[in-house]
Amino acid sequence: MRISQLAERSGVPATTLRFYEGAGLLPADRTPAGYRLYGEAAVERLAFIGAAKHLGLPLEEIGELLGVWETGACRDVKADLRPRLAARLTEADARAAELAAFTASLHTALEHLDALPDRASPCDPECGFLTTPTQAVGTQPVDVTLATSRQAAEAEAWRTAPVACSLTGDGLHERTAQWRKAVAGAERTPVPDGLRLTLPVDRTARVAELAAAEQQCCPFFDFRLHLDGPCLHLEVRAPADGTQLLADLFGRAA
Repeated sequence: MRISQLAERSGVPATTLRFYEGAGLLPADRTPAGYRLYGEAAVERLAFIGAAKHLGLPLEEIGELLGVWETGACRDVKADLRPRLAARLTEADARAAELAAFTASLHTALEHLDALPDRASPCDPECGFLTTPTQAVGTQPVDVTLATSRQAAEAEAWRTAPVACSLTGDGLHERTAQWRKAVAGAERTPVPDGLRLTLPVDRTARVAELAAAEQQCCPFFDFRLHLDGPCLHLEVRAPADGTQLLADLFGRAA
């Protein structure tokens, strides 16, 4: 198969296939003219890579696992895969707990806001705007950074993550539609390496949910949520190679 035929068979874009070759995950033969050629085994190999990516494994670990898959027995793959999945599960549980606590704090803040009287006078420290009964007046806005782990956030792993998405076909179209609905009407301003979208604060839970899901398929995106009174500021960053994908999902600054 030529690369276009493999892309059609597998549902993986040709740009991603080229990237996989460069990363050592998908070897290709060459014709005398230099065109890539793939055998039937490439389709099965891509299915294995896609399944591993959907489980949250980084490409470096997928490469290690592919070595076991190619040369070992099924039990060897199982023995190698289990601790990797256990580690991802621990990370996912921690992230789920953080998001659950974040969602609960948003519900509390909204309930408190609805209970405040509608005053005709300007806001002042007496009204307790956007503070909960357990917060002191003057609490600073909350920042939430969504990353695959705290260590990854500190190291800004998104800068070196491969610019490749594991979603294809209907999954990719559905995710794109979800993002466009979630950020509809946003005010867009440029930030270093990305874009800042300003949205109503009541979209925070949905945006946080989508951002967490997006990093499972596109770890090269960096998401930062900043709550500032009635506004949510969503900052999205990507490496230079991911600029077009960022624009496709989130638009461009005016």
